Amino acid sequence: MTTRAPDPSWTPARVRRSHLAIATVFAVHGAVQGTFATRIPWIKDHLGLSAGELGIALVCPAIGSVLMMPLAGRLMHRLGSRAALRALLALWCAVLVLPPLAPGLPFLCLALLAFGASAGMADVVMNAVGVAVEERKGKSIMSGLHGMWSVGTLVGAAVGVPAAHARLDGRVHLGVVAAVLVAGALLLCSQVPDLRPAADEEAPPRFALPPRSALVIGAIGFCGVFAEGGTADWCAVFLRDVANASPAVAALAYTAFSCTMATARLLGDIAVRRLGAVTAIRVGGVIATAGGLLVVFAHAPAPGIAGFALIGIGISVVVPLCFAAAGRSGTNPARTIAGVATVTYTSGLVAPAAIGGIAGASSLTASFGLVTVLTLGLVLGAGVVGTHGGARAGAAAAAPEPAASVAAD
Repeated sequence: MTTRAPDPSWTPARVRRSHLAIATVFAVHGAVQGTFATRIPWIKDHLGLSAGELGIALVCPAIGSVLMMPLAGRLMHRLGSRAALRALLALWCAVLVLPPLAPGLPFLCLALLAFGASAGMADVVMNAVGVAVEERKGKSIMSGLHGMWSVGTLVGAAVGVPAAHARLDGRVHLGVVAAVLVAGALLLCSQVPDLRPAADEEAPPRFALPPRSALVIGAIGFCGVFAEGGTADWCAVFLRDVANASPAVAALAYTAFSCTMATARLLGDIAVRRLGAVTAIRVGGVIATAGGLLVVFAHAPAPGIAGFALIGIGISVVVPLCFAAAGRSGTNPARTIAGVATVTYTSGLVAPAAIGGIAGASSLTASFGLVTVLTLGLVLGAGVVGTHGGARAGAAAAAPEPAASVAAD
């Protein structure tokens, strides 16, 4: 599903409203994730789960996302982007109530499969809308949109941490937050543009392998998400076990990584507008590789924290620019975005286990050596986002008119 350019109904005021609406949608999506993350310990204690059982449950959201994301394109084709996003974002917010209500591990796994499925499908649609708004704005906004997602996770955590500290029942906390976010999702989605397929455009298949362009772009996203997922899950353990940091200092590694990545995403569009997507990813890859080398060779807390912060900065724009390139690739952007998301999210599923496996067979230093090699892959492979239409934001606005439409408000 592509967009028509130029379209006189897209006034500057409408573009600004659409940009604000989709940015807030990203923040709401992130707030669900941030809220849930703060109550994982409560769910573990409430159900009496072991660490291994909790690990099994926490794999389920990624599995649900990977399995169901291919359906998002068909749903968007049938309903239009506004109705599809309203339904999926509201569902993602609503299923926040399910995990704390689960009576045991099997039901928790089912709840988290639904949690991940709704998250993944909403993610595909909101990225497709974001690409359309970026085209109308004529400059890069995707990094900032993903930065708003990170801000949403921080807001959700900012509410969740005091609730957890006060030992508020997780069922009450997540139920109240879910109700508020569902109401916000329904209101916000009424303001997003309603993308519709052209009259002669065939509906995408219910399930299909990702198109070739998605696999090529997704390979770059795979490298970025592997570094992100592996660092997020293992940076504190690395500092504690390898750099001999105290638990409090080790916790700073994740804080440094998350905050620098969120900040870099919010500012990343400036770099993309000045450098273009290809150069921005290459520069980011160099920064992330330098951070990885610092982690691998400097076994001390301070350089380790600095290294993880550099990894966060370096990979910050990778996923947004991969989604932007996917949205400009092929005749059905939603399907291509779903394909890229499937590949990249699979990386997030594999990364923590792969790093743990390598650490068990060798060492955590070797594990982060692999992370460093993959960030170097960003430098070598960045050209694919230019080959598939993502080299510079705004290029699509000057392109010949595609055969699809955006319905008027």
